[in-house]
Amino acid sequence: MAAVAHGYAAIVLAGGGGRRLGGPAKPTLEVAGVSMLARVLDAVADAAIRVVVGPAELEGLLPDGVVLTREEPPGGGPVAALWAGLSALDGEPAQARPEAGGLVAVLAADLPLLTRGAVGLLLRAVSAPAAGGERDGAVFVDGDGRQQFLCGAWAVPALRTRLGHLAPHAGLSLRQAFAPMRVAEVVAPPGTPPPWYDCDTAEELAEARRLWGEVHGDA
Repeated sequence: MAAVAHGYAAIVLAGGGGRRLGGPAKPTLEVAGVSMLARVLDAVADAAIRVVVGPAELEGLLPDGVVLTREEPPGGGPVAALWAGLSALDGEPAQARPEAGGLVAVLAADLPLLTRGAVGLLLRAVSAPAAGGERDGAVFVDGDGRQQFLCGAWAVPALRTRLGHLAPHAGLSLRQAFAPMRVAEVVAPPGTPPPWYDCDTAEELAEARRLWGEVHGDA
């Protein structure tokens, strides 16, 4: 697959408590012996900077160079978490930040089927020419055509402008927060596991392991 034309940053939202999965932080749960957080971070290993927004207990799971930060207040919701992630990018050395017109991938930490190729599809979709003007972002859509806002990529200026109109603790879902934005919809290539597949329940985690096993021969 062709290389991504633009440098990019990655923000991984990892604040889920995993209550429906028996209590452990969702990102620490494993598929084929690897935590879901590690799989997401591997999918964005070529990002200029990777930021994880989540609790301090995740620090031991992070590779060198990955920044860990926390939204305020803790558990304040995805808009607050995204604010925290963008603020962490601002605190990095200039050479590590996305350029002013660059891109940032915004991803959940419980996407065990996400791949580097899938992230590349999102990044290219944001930059591709569009008849209606420049796109603000791109997200995967599931089999029912539902946009998956925790598996997307965004133009940094558009994202900052939109968040500037929202209070950091607005209590909105990302679907609500991003509703006015111009979004390209990306469909996973046929025959590939759904990169947008997240795991909120034990049944969904078991299904992710099954899907992984179908492709890789283990679970």
